[in-house]
Amino acid sequence: MHHLVPTYVLNLDLPPTQRWQNLAKDKGSQIKTLLKKFIEFAEDFGNGTVNTIINYLNKQGDSMDTTLPQPYADEMRGIATASGLGLGEVIIYNLFYEVFTVCTSIVAEDNTGKLFHARNLDFGLFLGWDIKNHTWEITEALRPMILNVDYQKGGKTVFKAVHYAGYIGILTAIKPGVFTLSMNERFDLNGGFIGIIEWILGLRSGQWMGFLTRDTFLYSNSYEEAKKNLTMTQMLAPAYFIVGGNSTRQGCVITRDRNKAVDVWNMADAGKWYILETNYDHWKSPLFIDDRRTPANRCMQNMTQNNVGWPGIFNVLSSKPVLNKLTTYTALMQVNAGTLETWLQYCPDPCWPF
Repeated sequence: MHHLVPTYVLNLDLPPTQRWQNLAKDKGSQIKTLLKKFIEFAEDFGNGTVNTIINYLNKQGDSMDTTLPQPYADEMRGIATASGLGLGEVIIYNLFYEVFTVCTSIVAEDNTGKLFHARNLDFGLFLGWDIKNHTWEITEALRPMILNVDYQKGGKTVFKAVHYAGYIGILTAIKPGVFTLSMNERFDLNGGFIGIIEWILGLRSGQWMGFLTRDTFLYSNSYEEAKKNLTMTQMLAPAYFIVGGNSTRQGCVITRDRNKAVDVWNMADAGKWYILETNYDHWKSPLFIDDRRTPANRCMQNMTQNNVGWPGIFNVLSSKPVLNKLTTYTALMQVNAGTLETWLQYCPDPCWPF
């Protein structure tokens, strides 16, 4: 069962406080419900650090827009006003997306040199397993929030991205004719929560991942520029950036710690005609209970380069356990045509929880 998601036009010429206004009004009650679930499950998860961050932001949040870079501070303020949430609540809501995503991303090249970039975004690990329905509560609540956003300036598309309503950062996006990007979570001891605590305490040398990716789409005008920006900039949380360009062999996985790139893995050194990343360093074995990499690579090799295209890649990402109970959407991007298609995904039983 697959459904294409709707598209929302975001006008970059508007003042930042107004850009998300209509969407925040339309989805305000759903954002509130989802935030409540986020907080409940985070507290049940028993992580004292998470609880401390949530409590602090709830109390101090309304004065924290001065700590955020523009235009993102004003965009969050606008969402808070339009949705009826406090600014602290909008900040908490956005932080969850920085640290709870699990994913599979692929950049593949067909026989003519055309690049296809696709990804599954899995969200909600350990956040409320529904024993009766065999689903993750957060994952189910997220699907109605997914939409494509067409970022426009002067009435023309600058880039397109997939969003969860209320989240202003970028996890999946395309700059037509130039480059594509998906972000996969990287789990690390010196991880996102430490970066968030440092930011709260006033140590703000690191950038929010979602703001870095948005800035990259606004200001980078080539694959190499995007690659450099995503490699060098300090961040709050570690990540994998999967980048595709517009020419043959332009695909890479940038493995990031919070300060810099630990590794840049190019397509030529990976599968030659494709590169694939889940949530583990490519030079290490994945956790045995969460090995999406091996079956995904097997599917790609069975597909062969002759069959690279939307049907083949969509089938790879719809194969279990690459598709699992956490999967919210599959996004398909083709840089030359400037296309972004996002499909809601559901995994019928029998299906892996993650």
